[in-house]
Amino acid sequence: MTACHDESTARALLVRTARSLFDRGLTHGSTGNLSVRLADGSLLLTPTGSSLGTVQETELSRTDLHGTHLDGPKPTKEAFLHAAFYRARPSAHAVVHLHSTYAAAVSCLAGLDPADALPPLTAYYAMRVGTLPLLPYHAPGDSGLEPLAEHTARDHHAVLLANHGPIVAGATLEQAADAIEELEETAKLHLLLQGHPTRPLTPEQAAALAPTSP
Repeated sequence: MTACHDESTARALLVRTARSLFDRGLTHGSTGNLSVRLADGSLLLTPTGSSLGTVQETELSRTDLHGTHLDGPKPTKEAFLHAAFYRARPSAHAVVHLHSTYAAAVSCLAGLDPADALPPLTAYYAMRVGTLPLLPYHAPGDSGLEPLAEHTARDHHAVLLANHGPIVAGATLEQAADAIEELEETAKLHLLLQGHPTRPLTPEQAAALAPTSP
């Protein structure tokens, strides 16, 4: 899906993706939020307090690129993070943020490298995610994170929020969802391998597979 699709198509795709993520256990309760950038530049987002398992097409919210609410229900309280990613990455047309179990668990570990929180254990992680900066803890909805998120997103399409979860931008919603699922699976591998010697990809191998914009 790109910005040329109409709003009706975007609504259907967003809800279908939300259902898929929820049904496969990648989010739970009322956690997680998704957005797409529409052809007019506005953002279509899941609303605050909603479950990705039950949200309806008619319940989606719309904001501008600065997070100003335009119409529909009140947007997710993390709408400012979505807007920050879109401003930083003009070629991105979708953003997915989850509280997926294994990535959230990694975000709580001590001693993570803030420049790159997960090692490139597999080729597909290197291709779909690349490096994963860790942003310092902010309470959910704390807009103080916005400038840091926007700055970091200029060079990285995926970040991990400390004690929270991942957020990923993509050229399409399918691409963003694939990347965040790959991130979750790599976080699972990372935790399974704790205490075992590992052999991640070398920096040269990872660089050869690094994703391009967005």
